[in-house]
Amino acid sequence: MATKSISRRDILKTLTMGAMAGSVLRVIPAQAAEYAHHMVASEKAATAAGVYAPKFFSPQQYKTLQALCQAIIPADSDSGGAKEAGAPEFIDLLTSENPKYQLKLGGGLMWLDAECTDRYGKPCLDCSPEQQKEILDLISYSKNAEKDPGLSQGVEFFAFLREMTADGFFTSEIGIKYLGYVGNTYLLSFPGCPPVPQA
Repeated sequence: MATKSISRRDILKTLTMGAMAGSVLRVIPAQAAEYAHHMVASEKAATAAGVYAPKFFSPQQYKTLQALCQAIIPADSDSGGAKEAGAPEFIDLLTSENPKYQLKLGGGLMWLDAECTDRYGKPCLDCSPEQQKEILDLISYSKNAEKDPGLSQGVEFFAFLREMTADGFFTSEIGIKYLGYVGNTYLLSFPGCPPVPQA
């Protein structure tokens, strides 16, 4: 039986369809996510500066996306954060292929900048770290939208962005190393399960 080659669009369609049903990690094969990360890495390697060119988000929105992803999963002493893992590129690539993501994430970033402008007189990236923390604390919890329905779009947006950031991080090389996942390894022998202790 002949095997059909899988195109870039097929992989991205599979990724986005699975992510609509929930987290990429729970629904989509790791090979598909790995392929998306590989596409981003190949594009970066092909440019002189080694940078990714956003496919959907404007330069300003992409900077905001990077900052939000890094706020969700910051770098620590054990690992790089979401930005170093390529989560913003992963999210942008998937969003460029999915109109529903474009509405959720593009609309969410516009809502965030408008809300920051209303509250602080400037878009999110131009706000002080304290102001950014304050707005993110407001949209991090669904109970805040129950108290203030005006926050509901922001709460939905940020919940979806957290899922996408986690998916982008934990399917990346950095995220897999962070988890300590070794993968399939060849064993010379398998001793079986340990004995059940007797009570």
